Parts: sequence; structure tokens; C-alpha cells
Amino acid sequence: MRHSRLRATGGHKLSLVTDRPTEDPADPLVILRCLPGREHEEFLRQYHQAVDAAHDPVGYQRLRRLLHVWSLTAVAAGQPGYYEELAAARAGTATTVPVTDAIPTGPNESPQLKTGGDLPG
Repeated sequence: MRHSRLRATGGHKLSLVTDRPTEDPADPLVILRCLPGREHEEFLRQYHQAVDAAHDPVGYQRLRRLLHVWSLTAVAAGQPGYYEELAAARAGTATTVPVTDAIPTGPNESPQLKTGGDLPG
């Protein structure tokens, strides 16, 4: 992404670090700035529809969810290979790992111990 980068925190999670750390990642202007241009039209279509419905409390919650999802999409779509991986997932050709193999189930269990080897990637 042009104005932000991902940073590992505690070795487990990735968090978005923007040039302006006090920015709200769900701000529509932040989303548009970080989102690849090919996504702008669809984001704006969905955003305007959600804003129109936000006069009702239920519609407002939908707007908040939409902005959250698009903020995550902006982070994902800004990563190299995103569109290729998305196409592979849709075509059923993506490399996958069963969730039961990838996520530890106990406090002393690691994915490597559960699968008996290294995780792909």
C-alpha cells in the first residue's frame, strides 16, 4: 500500500500502520486512499447505498460493518499477489490448509506440532 504498511505485533497479529497513526481505518477517505483504484467504483456504490439506509438505526449498523469490511479489504488488496490468490481461491486452485491443522487447539500446541511439520508458505 502506498500510505501504510503492515507491522507484526507480538509475533502473532498484523496491524495496519498508517502515515497518520491517529486515522480511523474505517474513514471512507482513508479507505479510498488505500484501496486500489479498480475497487473505488464498487466501494463508492456500496457506501452511497449504505449511507442512504443509515437514517434508520439498523441501516447505521450496516454502514459501520460495510466500512469495517472495506477497511480490511483495502489492507488485503494492497498486498502483492492479492488478486492472483483471490482468483485461485475462486477457481478452486489455491493452496489451502485445513483450519484444524493451522490453528492450535491447546495452550502448548503449535501448528507445526499438530501437522507434524512446517506450514506451507
